[in-house]
Formats: sequence, C-alpha cells, structure tokens
Amino acid sequence: MKTKLSMSTLLVAGISLFAPMTALAQDAHVAPVKEFISKNVETWLTDPVVIAAIKEQNATTAGLDEAGIDKLDKEWRAQATATARPMVDEVLGRELSKFLMAKKDASQGMITEMFVMDAKGLNVGQSDVTSDYWQGDEAKWQKTFSAGPGTVFVDGVETDESTQALQSQASITITDPETGQAIGAITVGINLDML
Repeated sequence: MKTKLSMSTLLVAGISLFAPMTALAQDAHVAPVKEFISKNVETWLTDPVVIAAIKEQNATTAGLDEAGIDKLDKEWRAQATATARPMVDEVLGRELSKFLMAKKDASQGMITEMFVMDAKGLNVGQSDVTSDYWQGDEAKWQKTFSAGPGTVFVDGVETDESTQALQSQASITITDPETGQAIGAITVGINLDML
C-alpha cells in the first residue's frame, strides 16, 4: 500500500528536523566564548581595582530600595544620550572604568564592551556608556550574581548595529577572593567574527 504525503506534511516534517539543528547552530558559540572568557577575562576579575570598586559601591547602595534604584536608572537613561551627563561621566571617570577601557583596548576588537555590576545590579564601571544603569532586571545579572560564585552565562548571538559584526555577551559572577562570596558580576561583549 502506497501512502501519499501532502506538501504540508513534508514541510512540517522538514521544519521539525531542522529546528534542533538550528538550536545547535545558535548555541555553537557558547563553548568558544566560555573558553575565551576563561583564558582572557577571569584571570583579572580578582584584581584589587575590580574588587575594591564593587565593595565600595555595595556599601553605598546596600540600603537602596526599588524606588531608589528606579530613580537612579531614570537619571542615567535621561543622561545616556544627553550633552550634560554628570552621572554618566562620573562612572566613566572611575578607576574601574579606566581599567575596563584598557582591557577592551588591549583585546584589539575582540571585546566590544564591558561593564561591572554591584550586588543590586547597578553599574559600577564600564568601558562604554550603557543604555541603562540598572541591569538587575536582566538575565546578565540574574543568571550570574543570583546564581552564585563560578557562574558564567552566555547570551544569544546578535548583530551589532554599528559594526554589523556578530556578537554575544558573556556574564560572570565576581567573587570576593577573601570570603568566596558573590559581590557582583561583569558582562563582556565578544566579537564572534573574530573568535
């Protein structure tokens, strides 16, 4: 007995077979990104500049409630693209931001951006201006700091609008070397075309 398959049945079957391969292809960047992070970023996450900056800000922001965080985030968003931007300029002028800018420059284009977050998910330092100040509502903070020490989260692949390069963000929990406790996190943009 011969069975006739309709075109829609064949199409559905083709899509079903293709879907797992597409997911595998999309995740193909995860292992190389983690390897790059392990060799090139994790080695300096215990630098005194990084640890001291996070600890200092954690002490300052510990008492902030949701309303206080929202206020700071709104101020940042208003200043991010403005001419006068005292809050943004203050963060960019910090020793930690200068440290991150130097690390980004030394990567010769492999790292597209970096920013360090405190225990609340607020920016402590950054290589480039971020669109918002509070990252605590995003996976980059929730899947690292909230998950505890030793956590690395690699996000999906995106196309950078300005360079058209493929990139992904890797986020890592930052741990106090003295106590072993999570104190913050870092997000690093990786140029996948160069990886």
